[in-house]
Amino acid sequence: MSSAPEIQALAEAPGYHARRTLPLRVEAMRQLRRRRTLLMGGVLAALPFILIIAFAIGGTPGGGDGGGGGGSRINLMDVATESAANFAATCLFVSAGFLLVVPVALFCGDTVASEASWSSLRYLLAAPVPRSRLLWSKLVVALGFSLAAMVLLPLVALGAGAAAYGWGPLKLPTGGALASSDTLPRLALVVAFVFVSQLVTAGLAFWLSTKTDAPLGAVGGAVGLTIVGNVLDAVTALGDWREFLPAHWQFAWADALQPDLEWGGMAKGAAVSVTYALILFALAFRGFSRKDIVS
Repeated sequence: MSSAPEIQALAEAPGYHARRTLPLRVEAMRQLRRRRTLLMGGVLAALPFILIIAFAIGGTPGGGDGGGGGGSRINLMDVATESAANFAATCLFVSAGFLLVVPVALFCGDTVASEASWSSLRYLLAAPVPRSRLLWSKLVVALGFSLAAMVLLPLVALGAGAAAYGWGPLKLPTGGALASSDTLPRLALVVAFVFVSQLVTAGLAFWLSTKTDAPLGAVGGAVGLTIVGNVLDAVTALGDWREFLPAHWQFAWADALQPDLEWGGMAKGAAVSVTYALILFALAFRGFSRKDIVS
């Protein structure tokens, strides 16, 4: 890596602007072309079709138990085949607990660690790309791809569900239905909350990515810690302490699928997730700014 005087000289060179180094579009194209991005997109796009086949083979779905902290317990599987909107909501329900955790951990945990494993990190910083700029570019792109993964699933589910079950209002397991004009906005709210609730996993993966040269270690560590949070939330002996766990609120979006929209659970869950995420992102930036880069 270049010495401090050399970097300072480059920084003062005519035409040099730190904000122009490592443009977001360049980083986004690099990540988009990677095999793991295409594979993850394929898995998420295939899930709705797998469920349609499973429902066709197994008959009328039902018997599942939905729910989560902060919201009413609902059973979306009972009405999964009522309409495209119901099918999309069901796809989000069955995947929010684990499947959607994987792309978030993958995109955010593979950011810095992959560069270190390829021994290209020090060359990026010697460009010179400021460390904060490097992390910021990679974090924004990783979060963008994570959000795209969560949008891709319900979009494909809506299309596949419309072909298989027809278009109609979102029927509620408790009876009644949401007006057609409210269906898409409510589903969009669900996706937004799921994304916010996964920011903790993103923060864990990103922080671990700045601590290790092994991408799988960062990804696996984030997924593992997320699972630990889910296990702790299942320990009822913890009582009200569970409300400080992000996992306790992961299904609070059920409140968005009620006749009267309730914000209480989602607001608490979002506050908990954002707080943890900001702390983890801050730790990542602080630690990386002082880290000795040798790979």
